Amino acid sequence: MSDSRQILHEGHWLRLVRIGHWESCERVHGQGMAVIVIAVTPADEVLFVEQYRIPLGARTIEMPAGLVGDERQDDSLLEAARRELIEETGWAPGRLELLLTGPTSAGLTNERIAFVRARDLVRVGQGGGIGDEAITVHAVPRQQAPRWLMQKAAEGYELDLKLWAGLWMIEHNPDGSPAT
Repeated sequence: MSDSRQILHEGHWLRLVRIGHWESCERVHGQGMAVIVIAVTPADEVLFVEQYRIPLGARTIEMPAGLVGDERQDDSLLEAARRELIEETGWAPGRLELLLTGPTSAGLTNERIAFVRARDLVRVGQGGGIGDEAITVHAVPRQQAPRWLMQKAAEGYELDLKLWAGLWMIEHNPDGSPAT
């Protein structure tokens, strides 16, 4: 494959490139990194966020997540995870654990996402996001979460497939050992 790289279009958040014969999309900020936060409240409720996603034309259910470096170039994965969890859900973590990092869609984008587990949550606000994000926060009892998600899918919501990995990583480390 040729290594020739051509920028086809660049916007504020994304860049469309051609590398050889392959077209792909790149994140413009934060070296293409994003975080997804796995968070369970002291009442054993999993935190989910609901918002309208323009590319899908639908409401989605996701775990709290966001871009790294969209506000500051020296942003770290854990700083971004802390910020996004507070902004989106109104819960602040006492501890954060970086679990796993990998590509979101290797054939489409350079974006990589880091799974971060949040522990010792404390309520500090209402959440809902910033600007025009219009996020609805759902705190769902952990044992009911898979059933609740499937009900949301039946109602027409789009479900981020990373939800299932996040649910698994509430109780497990990426290597399969028990989370402590």
